[in-house]
Amino acid sequence: MELERYEKEFAQLAFKNQPMMVGNWAQSILHGGVIASALDVAAGLVCVGSTLTRHETISEDELRQRLSRMGTIDLRVDYLRPGRGERFTATSSLLRAGNKVAVARVELHNEEQLYIASATATYMVG
Repeated sequence: MELERYEKEFAQLAFKNQPMMVGNWAQSILHGGVIASALDVAAGLVCVGSTLTRHETISEDELRQRLSRMGTIDLRVDYLRPGRGERFTATSSLLRAGNKVAVARVELHNEEQLYIASATATYMVG
């Protein structure tokens, strides 16, 4: 997975389909867990990133402490069509970033821009 674009409230990640990611071998379709994981990573990046960049100066120890307390609270995935394709892009946007909780919306498309899945993700960030 590679980071293609990152801004304070937006992130875009891409990855190539690989045999170990396939859930349906007959049709070469991505496994649902791979889709959910990609959505989680993209949404988590924008939520955690926005929280950490809110502070201009932060020590390495405090950064480690904050990161150890952060994690996914909820991930609601809508699988819209089979995950067919060679390359997939996950784009996430921040909906809300509070002191304790952050929420993001994320979408997964293939190289033909077909909408594969979407999710709303909530993270503990404080």
